[in-house]
Amino acid sequence: MNLPRGRPFPPGNPGGPGRPKGSRNRTTRAQKLLEEHSEAIVRKCVIQAMKGHPTALRLCMERLMPVLRNPFVKLKLPLTKTAQQVGAASERLVQDIAAGRITPTEGEKVINVLMQRLRTIEGVELEKRIEKLEEATEAQRRER
Repeated sequence: MNLPRGRPFPPGNPGGPGRPKGSRNRTTRAQKLLEEHSEAIVRKCVIQAMKGHPTALRLCMERLMPVLRNPFVKLKLPLTKTAQQVGAASERLVQDIAAGRITPTEGEKVINVLMQRLRTIEGVELEKRIEKLEEATEAQRRER
């Protein structure tokens, strides 16, 4: 039997026809069932929460007031247009962490932004310096 690669078995399945085309997974059927009864389920959960059932209370509260994943950090940092200003901003950030105005984890996120800003500034300054050197080299070549 010489079958092409990728189709190693003959047509038909001796174990049975397999799953019918268009049939749904069990999870899809369960999801559909939940959707059909969602209003009654939510109503029952709210009733249980009102009776003081702790799990129902937690479920309802999580839907009403979800946990903030990334809270905003409010800081007053100086401008960061030069490398020196980024240094001053990072110093201010360390002071805010030490004073307890922000957590170390929040400070770490902000310092990562400042470091990326510093890399950008250094890249721009390096490009300007290279352009000046190229211009000076070109001027020296013309003089010769």
